[in-house]
Formats: sequence, C-alpha cells, structure tokens
Amino acid sequence: MFTGIVTGLGRITESTPLGADTSHGRRLTVVTPKGYLDDVQLGDSIALNGACMTVTSFDRASASFTVDISAESLDKTAGLAQSGPVNLEKALRANDRLGGHLVSGHVDGVGVVTHFAPVGESWELRVAVPKALARFLAYKGSLTVNGVSLTVNQVVDKATPAGDSEAAINLIPHTLEHTTLGTLAPGAPVNLEIDLIARYVERMLALDTATR
Repeated sequence: MFTGIVTGLGRITESTPLGADTSHGRRLTVVTPKGYLDDVQLGDSIALNGACMTVTSFDRASASFTVDISAESLDKTAGLAQSGPVNLEKALRANDRLGGHLVSGHVDGVGVVTHFAPVGESWELRVAVPKALARFLAYKGSLTVNGVSLTVNQVVDKATPAGDSEAAINLIPHTLEHTTLGTLAPGAPVNLEIDLIARYVERMLALDTATR
C-alpha cells in the first residue's frame, strides 16, 4: 500500500529487454537520491510513477536498484519503457502518516494531459480520463496521477471527441518542485489510479443491484 506522497525523484537509467520479442518484459535500473535505499531490502515494494514494483537488486553505493517489469505492465502503463525521471514512493508502513490517500500501486488506466498552464501562483492540470474510469471521479475526490495523490477540482464528462471525461486539478509550487509533474505538457500520457474506496463501493453497488 502507498499514500501517493512522493518520497524521492529517481531516474530510469537503463531499460534492458528480458527476452527477444514483445511477450517479454524489461529490467529497469533506477538511480535514486543519496541515502534513499538505506532502509530498503530485496523484495521491497517501490512505486515508480504510481506502479508498484519489486526490488530485485540494489546497490547502496551507487544509490540504484533494479526491477523486472512484465510486458503486460508495460502495456498498461506509461513512462516506464525508456530512460527518464520517475516519481518514487516506498511502500507504506503500519505506523506511517497517511498524508495522501489509500493507494494500491495498481495503475487503472492511462490518461492524457489536455491542458497544463499557470493560474496565479499555481498550475492547472487537466487530464482526459478513459470512459471506463469516469464513474470513479468526483469533485474533491482523490485521483493518483503518475503516483501523486491529487484532489479533483472539476469533472467534465464527455469532454473529448473520444467521449473521455476531463479531470481538472490544481498543482501548488511545492508539488511541481518535488515531483515530475512539472515536466508535463499537453499530449503527455500519465498513469492513473482511481480512489480505492470508490472501487469497492462501485463493486458492492453492482452486486446489490444484480441480486435484486
């Protein structure tokens, strides 16, 4: 489990195929801030841009670790197939503060940035959210974007030619400085995870309706 509060900025420095064709995944090498891996062990979970990964090896001297990502995970996420910056979050401990919201580290879908521009001292981010996830969006509800816990300020349904909904989010300067979200631009794909509670409520309501 995670909270969507980024604990470090990393960079994928190597992306090596695990096989000869597209059915194979890749091994990623991620460089972290100095000291970030001091309490990390083999098998620990670290979220990369919101996707939960298992540490398969690490080197504290170089502050780097590796993960193996399957072809399925690569197909269902964005920004993990090549070198570049990533948001990092270590798995939640039982006595940690829940600063964001409950996040599982399982990407539900890939959205697309439709707008990113300054508004006063902050920035407004708008993301086209696939129709299948639209029912989980709510005003002042939670949405994880590239592993960052964010609050939805507005939802506009069927806002794109494809019929996707659009979620508008306000980003304060602190968020831009301490995550990779400041590098986004219109057209950029982003990993999305909907609110965990909304997921279970939807399932319970669907079962209740089906049994009536």
